[in-house]
Amino acid sequence: MSAIPPTPLRGLLLAALLGANGALLIHAAERGETLAENEQTGGATTVAATGRNAFSFAAANLDDAERTRFAVGNSFFRRNWVEAPSSTAARDGLGPHFIARSCGGCHVQSGRGAPPDYAKPLAEPPVALLLRLSIPGEGPHGGPRPDPIYSDQLKTLAVPGVRVEGRVTLTVRTLHGRFDDGTPYTLRQPRFGLTGLAYGPPDRGLMIGPRLASQLIGMGLLEAIPEGEIRANAAQQAAQPGPVKGRPNEVWDAFAQRPMLGRFGWKANVATLAHQTSAAFVGDIGITSTRFPQESCTFTQADCLGAPRGAKGDGPEIDDRTLGDVIFYQAVLAPPARREPDHPQVRRGQALFERAQCGACHRPSWVTGDSPLPEFASPALKGQTIWPYTDLLLHDMGGGLADGRPDFLASGRQWRTPPLWGVGLIRDVNDHQQLLHDGRARGVLEAVLWHGGEADASRRAVLKMNRGERAALVRFVESL
Repeated sequence: MSAIPPTPLRGLLLAALLGANGALLIHAAERGETLAENEQTGGATTVAATGRNAFSFAAANLDDAERTRFAVGNSFFRRNWVEAPSSTAARDGLGPHFIARSCGGCHVQSGRGAPPDYAKPLAEPPVALLLRLSIPGEGPHGGPRPDPIYSDQLKTLAVPGVRVEGRVTLTVRTLHGRFDDGTPYTLRQPRFGLTGLAYGPPDRGLMIGPRLASQLIGMGLLEAIPEGEIRANAAQQAAQPGPVKGRPNEVWDAFAQRPMLGRFGWKANVATLAHQTSAAFVGDIGITSTRFPQESCTFTQADCLGAPRGAKGDGPEIDDRTLGDVIFYQAVLAPPARREPDHPQVRRGQALFERAQCGACHRPSWVTGDSPLPEFASPALKGQTIWPYTDLLLHDMGGGLADGRPDFLASGRQWRTPPLWGVGLIRDVNDHQQLLHDGRARGVLEAVLWHGGEADASRRAVLKMNRGERAALVRFVESL
C-alpha cells in the first residue's frame, strides 16, 4: 500500500498524535517480541500488550504507510466533533441530536464502554450504552422498522436550540441462586425505559434494546473470515444432534449495496466494518457521510431539521478519505497475545471449557481470507490463524437474556456469539468487567449464568462445578 500524501491538517494531527501517545502505539508493534504459537490470538498481527493501552495497538505486521494511516484514523476516532458552524470545518457538524461527541467517547481506549452504575439512579445520560428502538413490522431492506417519531435509537444529547429527545430510565431486579455445592450467587436484571420525551409519545408497539459498546480489537480479522466457512459451520451445527443450532443473519450493507452475512453488533446485524462505522457516525454523533447523507431527524422534529449543518452545508460532514482512515484504524487494531496459556490453572480451565461444550458456540479458531472491502483493510490480515472464540452466528439464549426485539433474521431471543479474545484485559483498559449486551454481568462467571436456551446445558455444567473448577474456568477465559 502506498503512503498517503499528508495534507497540512493531517500532518498536524499526526504530529500531535505522535507527541501524545502515537509513539507508544507504533513502538509496541515494533518491539519484535517473539510470541509462542499458543499466545498468537491474531496470528502475525498479534501484539504483546497489557495495561491501559492493550486494545490500542496496530497489527504487528503492518508496513510504514499503513502505520501512518492507522495514526491518522486514530486521531479522528478519538477527538471530539464540534457544533456547526465552526472554524474547524474538518470536525464540525455534531448533532443536532447525538449521544457522544467522538467514537472514543463510547469505545474508550478502543475498548468496552461502561454501562450505568446499576446500584444508583441514572443522574446523567449513558454514553456507552444506547437504546435501540423499533416497532413491529419490517423496515428498509428487511431490517427493523424505526419508530416514526424517534427513529431507530434514542438520542440523549442535543446541540443548543434543539430539544433532547428524551431520557433513559433504569430499574434493576436482583435474582438469587446457588451452585450445586451450595455457594450462593446473585444476578442483576436491568430494565430500561424512556421518559421526558420531547416530541410526543412513541408508537404503542415500541420495542427497546439496550446495547453496550464493545471492544474493537480484531474487527478486521473477523471481517476477513471467509463467508463460506461461517455458513459451513452453521450447516454442521444444524446436522449434529443437540440444541446448538447457530443461524447466520442476513443483513443489508450500505457499501456493498446488497444483502450480506452479518458479523458485527450484538445481533450480527451489520456485515462490514465500513457500514458499522458510518452508521455509528450518523446515529451516535450526528455526522453525515456519503453513504449516510441524511441526519436522523424525523418529520416531527422541526428544530432538528432546521439546525445548522457541518462542512458549511455543502455535503457530507465527514469526507470519504477521512472516514476510510477511521474504518482502517479499527480494522487493523491488533488482538493482544494470550497471558500465561501454559499455567496449570489455565490448562485446567480449558479442559473444563471443553467439557461444558462452550466451544460449540465459542468456536476457538479460524483462518482469515480476503477482506470484503479491501480499500478499508490491509493485506496483512489475510492468511492468519486467529483464535477469537466465536462462530459469529445467532443463537437462542433463552428468555432471561431476551430483549424481544427482532433485527433482520435475528429473533428477540437470539444473540451473536461474542468473541472472547481480550475479555481478561477489559478491567485494565476500561476499569470494569461488565459483560453481555447491557453490562448486567459482573464478570465471566455471571455472564455464563445468564446463558439459557441453546446454551442451557453449558450453564448447568458450570453450576455443577466446585469453587476451584469455577476459578479455573474463569482464568482460562480471561487468558484468551
